[in-house]
Amino acid sequence: MTQRHWGILVAAATLGVSALCTVAKPVRLTSVQEASAEKSPLDFQVYKTRVEPIFLKQRGEHARCYACHSQNASFFHLQKLSPGHSTWTEEQSKLNFESVSKLVTPGDTSDSKLLLHPLAPEGGGDSFHSGGRQFESQNDPDWRTIADWVRMAKPTP
Repeated sequence: MTQRHWGILVAAATLGVSALCTVAKPVRLTSVQEASAEKSPLDFQVYKTRVEPIFLKQRGEHARCYACHSQNASFFHLQKLSPGHSTWTEEQSKLNFESVSKLVTPGDTSDSKLLLHPLAPEGGGDSFHSGGRQFESQNDPDWRTIADWVRMAKPTP
């Protein structure tokens, strides 16, 4: 094999590793992610105990949030549950919290995609959600749980 062929092979391998690193999801939390969860105006413990379980809940004929959002690469991405587990680990919950936090305007339910996107248009939600209308109205108990969590947060100045 010539030196030119080796160069092409090394370049291709480097591109492949680079692409894999770009696409792969982190397994461990970085110190930046941990610090971000700690500094967030949103309450992580309330999220973990009251909000996150909603994403695993079967809601009528709709798919669970987890069914689609653990399989896609959308802005709302949930970590895949470990085989045989029905809840997330602490590390996975922190990664989920990071994803969810990007869809929330602390203190403002009217500007939080996490609340508006799965809400029926008749209830004030977005016109389209491929997972169906998880919440028919703002009176839905799970919608209210998420809204209360958003309202608890102090907006950052």
